[in-house]
Amino acid sequence: MATGETGFSDVVYDLISVQYHALKAGHDYGQYVRDAENAEKKEIAEFFRTVMEEDSRRAAQCHRFLKELSGTEDAGPAVT
Repeated sequence: MATGETGFSDVVYDLISVQYHALKAGHDYGQYVRDAENAEKKEIAEFFRTVMEEDSRRAAQCHRFLKELSGTEDAGPAVT
């Protein structure tokens, strides 16, 4: 598995990137829910909650994959 300048495999780097962005977005969506609720747009608030839950599941799946790779040669020299 290729490793970039970071010492992590490309796959590990990609998983970390997706996890970061999912967690960051999930944090931001909390504000979107509040904005929709404040505007009395319940259907839109529910949509944002659904999106937030999807990103939470995505971040958790990345975490599981990272756990599997941690300490293996597939992770790259930075985590073996």
